[in-house]
Amino acid sequence: MVRLQRECWKKHKNMEIEATAKYLRISPKKVKGIAKAVVGISPRKVIDSLMLNGDKAGRLLAKVVKSALANAKNNAKLNELQLKIKTVEVLPGPFFKRWQPVSRGMAHQIKKRTSHIKVTLEEVKEAHGPKN
Repeated sequence: MVRLQRECWKKHKNMEIEATAKYLRISPKKVKGIAKAVVGISPRKVIDSLMLNGDKAGRLLAKVVKSALANAKNNAKLNELQLKIKTVEVLPGPFFKRWQPVSRGMAHQIKKRTSHIKVTLEEVKEAHGPKN
């Protein structure tokens, strides 16, 4: 059974590897700015730069990229040097409703937003060799 799965992975010419993280406790607006900046870059470079960034959005996005990279190496047996990030989707998740007491006995609603992050990697085969 395992052998058939490996052969099935190798049949696809345009390999796309996905990883998702759901219900992350951060607003999608905070993650989207970083997500746009990492498309088209090698996953190893993205992980290194996001871990040094220091903010929560970078750490969470780096975790999802690490997961996609592990999927590519372990499940599809791809070389990590020939991978790049194809897309990063940041979608809104459900939000937690909390209440803030205000004057005159009333309360205002606070929405604590969540996110779903989906990273897609693709295999790149360069025709002319690696560029410096």
